[in-house]
Amino acid sequence: MYTLHCTKKLLDRIKVSPGSSVSSPTTALGNWYATALFWKPQVALLVNERTLLPVLMPLAPASTLAARFPLAMASVLRGHGAPGTFIANEVAAMNEVSVAKTANRSVVGTMNEFAFLAEGYREDMDTLDLVALSLRLADTPCGALKHDYPQRLVRELVGAPAHWI
Repeated sequence: MYTLHCTKKLLDRIKVSPGSSVSSPTTALGNWYATALFWKPQVALLVNERTLLPVLMPLAPASTLAARFPLAMASVLRGHGAPGTFIANEVAAMNEVSVAKTANRSVVGTMNEFAFLAEGYREDMDTLDLVALSLRLADTPCGALKHDYPQRLVRELVGAPAHWI
């Protein structure tokens, strides 16, 4: 179980009323934050609260975003070379999700910065490959992490070998 904290513009798109209480996550990565990027086609940007790992995925159909998210996250973790057992356990633990409004302004700030950078990376890399863009964003130093990198924090969390990047 985890909580998906959504911006108002995403809540309007997915047409879900946010819950009033937030449960403690049972996943290793914890809770996630999400917003909509109005690209063509529209994209959802999700950022992990604990590691600031970014995941870009198609927004449509918006009503199924929460159900489709674990597989998108798994693709990004595979792209980072995370162990298959960690990925399988994380996806299995994400079988239940609650939706809430955003609550952590630091994560929202990082999410806004990632949204800005993703637009630039998309143009610079000349790609619409959302996994490739997610991997590139994870290699961005984040002030909220004292200028550490999301990919490094994920590597430490999953206990990946030193050669994994």
